[in-house]
Amino acid sequence: MLTKSVPRLTKQLFKTDIFIRIGGTPFQIPRDLFSSPGDSPNYFSLGFAQFLSTPSDTFPGLDRSALLRPPSISPPSAPGRSGETFAELIRILQGYAPEIRNEVHRSQLLRDARYFHLKGLEQKLIPCEISYNLKRHESEILMRLEDIRQSGVSFVSDKPLGDLESLSPNPASSLSARAGFVSYARPYTDDHSQTNILVLEISNGESTTLHLPAWAPNSLFLNLRAMFHNSTLARITSLFSVVASKMGLPATQPLGLMYLQTGSGVAAQPVSPANSGVSESRVRVRLDRDCALNIDGEAAELSVDETSGRVGFKREGDAKWAWGGAREKDEETEWVVKRAHWRLRVEPVEFDGEKRMQVVLCGVKIEAFSVESRRNFSRGFLGSS
Repeated sequence: MLTKSVPRLTKQLFKTDIFIRIGGTPFQIPRDLFSSPGDSPNYFSLGFAQFLSTPSDTFPGLDRSALLRPPSISPPSAPGRSGETFAELIRILQGYAPEIRNEVHRSQLLRDARYFHLKGLEQKLIPCEISYNLKRHESEILMRLEDIRQSGVSFVSDKPLGDLESLSPNPASSLSARAGFVSYARPYTDDHSQTNILVLEISNGESTTLHLPAWAPNSLFLNLRAMFHNSTLARITSLFSVVASKMGLPATQPLGLMYLQTGSGVAAQPVSPANSGVSESRVRVRLDRDCALNIDGEAAELSVDETSGRVGFKREGDAKWAWGGAREKDEETEWVVKRAHWRLRVEPVEFDGEKRMQVVLCGVKIEAFSVESRRNFSRGFLGSS
């Protein structure tokens, strides 16, 4: 009779709360707290199989038929994590809105959310801004490049397919014939049926150079080229490859940063937007008058000089031309972008006699410097407030 009760007692063990000690602080956690999308499986189900696995696997190696009661087990512990931070994560899982005090606090919450494999909670903690743009009559989502996840990327076309001519006799997909913008929805968190145009933030140091031509004709917008460096180069290449995949276009670069490090197959190719299928090595950039510009610490705007008919950047403070416009002599140069916001537009272009889809970075907000002295001026002294 007692032996028959052991399986029932064991099953009850798996219906009780989770007991764990985090950084010296004991916690009793209801199992259904991890029922939100993306929050299971997690650290507890993967790391403590004796608590969350099937009852038959609870005590491997023991003769369960001779057990009068389940053997005692010390609660698992994670001594290297902060109990205070974990308590805040539990509060958010209980439905309370996150209270982010500063970026250091956010990074602490994100670090432990990732450690415990709470992917749904992580998406609620990452910096993000969703707003409706009345000028453009569309919803936008502002996300950092490093926080973009493949499953959240999608494509929104401008017009139905019937309004545009097919690019090739045998297109890889019907989507490849459409121009439009890249959109995004946070995995596990946002409603993926709603369209949010992606505004991509690149702000991790000096990782972008903007290449300006020697001369630019009068136009409603300015076409430039951008190059990316270091980890931003790998992330941009990966993102472009994801865009190509979502549109059904051929891509020669793997769809994730981890695959770029395997060193075999397509991963053996150089990391470059040119291998994404929707770009060249220098990424196309488009700026218009709506782009908020800050050049060398001063606000600037895209303007046209009436005498020369040239487009250029005019500083708002002293009305001097930072580049182009009325300047008599200009040569091809490059500026360093400190940080920027971009919309990602995909549209057909003619390249090497062949029509193909290509990503265009449309400037939303850009902070750049044209001379190194401005960079040096903005650098602070160590230990100064």
